[in-house]
Amino acid sequence: MSDAVYTEIARAYAKAAQVAPGLKARFDKAGFDPSKVSSLADLSRLPVMKKEELLTLQRANPPFGGFLVADPKEVSRIYVSPGPIFEPSLPGVGGHGLDLLFRSAGITNADIILNTWAYHLVPAGLLFDEAAQVVGATVIPGGTGNRELQAQIIRETGVTSICASTAFFLALADKVIETYGREAWTVKSAFLGGEMGDWMAKRRRIESYYGVKTWAAYATADLGLVGYEDGGEGYLVHPDRIVQICDPESGTPLADGETGEIVVTARQADWPMIRFGTGDSAYALESEADGRVTRLSAIQGRVGAAVKVREIFVYPRAIEEVVIATPGVAAAQAVVMHENNRDMLRLLIKLENSGDKEATEAAAKRAFHISTRVRADTVEFVDELPESAELIVNLKDV
Repeated sequence: MSDAVYTEIARAYAKAAQVAPGLKARFDKAGFDPSKVSSLADLSRLPVMKKEELLTLQRANPPFGGFLVADPKEVSRIYVSPGPIFEPSLPGVGGHGLDLLFRSAGITNADIILNTWAYHLVPAGLLFDEAAQVVGATVIPGGTGNRELQAQIIRETGVTSICASTAFFLALADKVIETYGREAWTVKSAFLGGEMGDWMAKRRRIESYYGVKTWAAYATADLGLVGYEDGGEGYLVHPDRIVQICDPESGTPLADGETGEIVVTARQADWPMIRFGTGDSAYALESEADGRVTRLSAIQGRVGAAVKVREIFVYPRAIEEVVIATPGVAAAQAVVMHENNRDMLRLLIKLENSGDKEATEAAAKRAFHISTRVRADTVEFVDELPESAELIVNLKDV
């Protein structure tokens, strides 16, 4: 990547600050002049912006927090991520770079892809759909759920590739084989959502048992594709992303091999994500001389307190929303486990007094689902929840 990229960033973000008051306020607060950026060191003088900060700014100035640079009339979609955080979809970014993943995997117009990611609110389904069409593949917009129907679709259309969470892929593959026999299993590749723990070992087992090649990418709703698998170790960084690994607290860039927060700057400033902290942790496998990361390790986890539940990050604030929105609830806690290839979430609730538990359970589940779009599996009423108790307890890897 040429150093000319910094000239491009300086020009783009200086212009963007003239029309996006939220971005200008961020620069002014930091005493940062984007027009003076000529190196990665210059760029690194801007403090990292966390996702939680963007959420706060959007609540104060909805929907985009004063960060939209493009003409609002050019926004084709507004995606809604947990928080909620709003992200605009702009022209000319079909698939937000995910076509690079499909090209790397050899997907062509001979492939039929069953896309089981959600098509509503969150961007995953539509982005995978758009990217697959960029490389000429035929897409079946399956969305989530409906295992029986989707198994039939695989059998009758000759699906060659599936986009899915790892858990749903396993459930779907087993359904096809159980219902129609192994000869009905025509799938040759799978693009899977990541999991913590022994995910890579699980992928190897999947490849061996189901006869598929698995692929993955690192992408976020705010940025689209950040890195993708190309057959080498980890993720090759998207050429239009400036990636750094930084100390989660200070924002200081770290050396190769040190685990820290993934911080990304997009070269295009229509949606100006500059020094944006993704909240995910990894380490650099390869970097250029100035520290720009060119190859990322596998994701090591979240640097904050959020926990990934069925491909959606649940933040502690969601538990606070349950307490606020549910009459009679004094305190709450979410406990996340992984059982039988599925994330399970239990809500622990402490009542202010002995109220109607059935009504409270329904109201708490409803409030949690509204806040996170994740359904709690069970609710357990407890006598005590210390004030110091964590709002989310992650037992997935225990």
